[in-house]
Amino acid sequence: MSHASPRPLEIAHTGPLAGRLTVPGDKSISHRALMLSALAVGESRIEGLLEGEDVLATAAAMRAMGADIVRGDDGIWTVNGVGVGGLLQPEQALDMGNSGTSTRLLMGLVSSHGITVTFTGDASLSARPMARVIEPLSTMGADITASPGGRLPLMVRGMNPAVPIRYTLPVASAQVKSAILLAGLNTPGITRVIEPVATRDHSERMLAGFGADLTVEETTEGRIISLAGEAELKPQQIVVPGDPSSAAFWVVAASIVPGSDIVVANVGLNPTRAGIFTALRLMGADITEENARTVGGEPVADLRVRHAALSAIEVPADLAPSMIDEYPVLFVAAACATGRTVARGAHELRVKESDRIAAMAAALGAIGVETEEFEDGLAIQGSGGAPLPGGGTIASLLDHRIAMSMTVAGLVSTRSVTIDDVSPVATSYPMFFQTLDELRKQAL
Repeated sequence: MSHASPRPLEIAHTGPLAGRLTVPGDKSISHRALMLSALAVGESRIEGLLEGEDVLATAAAMRAMGADIVRGDDGIWTVNGVGVGGLLQPEQALDMGNSGTSTRLLMGLVSSHGITVTFTGDASLSARPMARVIEPLSTMGADITASPGGRLPLMVRGMNPAVPIRYTLPVASAQVKSAILLAGLNTPGITRVIEPVATRDHSERMLAGFGADLTVEETTEGRIISLAGEAELKPQQIVVPGDPSSAAFWVVAASIVPGSDIVVANVGLNPTRAGIFTALRLMGADITEENARTVGGEPVADLRVRHAALSAIEVPADLAPSMIDEYPVLFVAAACATGRTVARGAHELRVKESDRIAAMAAALGAIGVETEEFEDGLAIQGSGGAPLPGGGTIASLLDHRIAMSMTVAGLVSTRSVTIDDVSPVATSYPMFFQTLDELRKQAL
């Protein structure tokens, strides 16, 4: 899965955004739906699956290990699984493209199966550290050989039977937690993960939905998730809600572009993922939840967002786990607020598709926004609602969220903003730019 040819984009302010839109299916839930369906015995159906490159990498990997995965003409995916313990030896290396989620979760999945799997990825993914996953999976018995610095390409030789562990997460990470739990599915005994700081809980919700014996206990140590191994998963009918990370770009755009009024339909509002909307409301954003409901165990609503004057805040550090992927676009909102916004406690941003703290400091600086960089975040001096100067060229660094966030910044810039490469946007949101065009047209 080689990276596409660079696609530069020049974006300029052209007026308000209006209309109703849907966003792609939640990426975190889409990955997990494919993996667990592939481990169930029987046929599962998945509606609303995100069909970006990252999720397609997961689908290809599960096919390579024996699952029958087909997309119907109606957009519904059917998965006939191999059962827990039934993964087959893939004939060649699994190319994860740019997907860190696919890589880390699948490393967990194969660690307790008697197969050997090599993981490769693009240049961006190959620069990302995997040590935090390697350490607990090695403790469970997997033999993992990585490139220098704990990076890809790497090889996982699974251990069957693996050894159950009790593991306290040293850093809040839903991916590490999920990798251990997925390894625990085919491990005899009880695998326990302790979270001192709660992270997104899609894995726990979906594992329970597929019939795994899983319990969650709130203690003074934190959340203790316990999973009984050698599970038998039952096939499911899954409806994937809209991705809050994708919705965040439109929520911020409508908040900062004068005259905007949009509805983002069917947004997943799992409290472990919805921190961005909390932060924006603290800044004064006009976000109303309509038609609140529950879909597949996940809270969902339509979000109506209207332009509002934003004020700077000190972003509560305890929101970080529930909005870690949304900080880049929050920084754009802060650039348009009145006052100096400070966001700390987001160390995880340093090891995403890019170093998102440094990348956003450079990107905002290039369009005339004053920032101060910390090891764990940024301070941003807002424009008080005035247009941003713009005029710079932005390095997206193969990072889809940097590209989309700076596209939003271009919508409120006096001079056009040039982004060197927006092709990575296809990893999570293939229709992003078409949706932007529609929202502009509907406002005319």
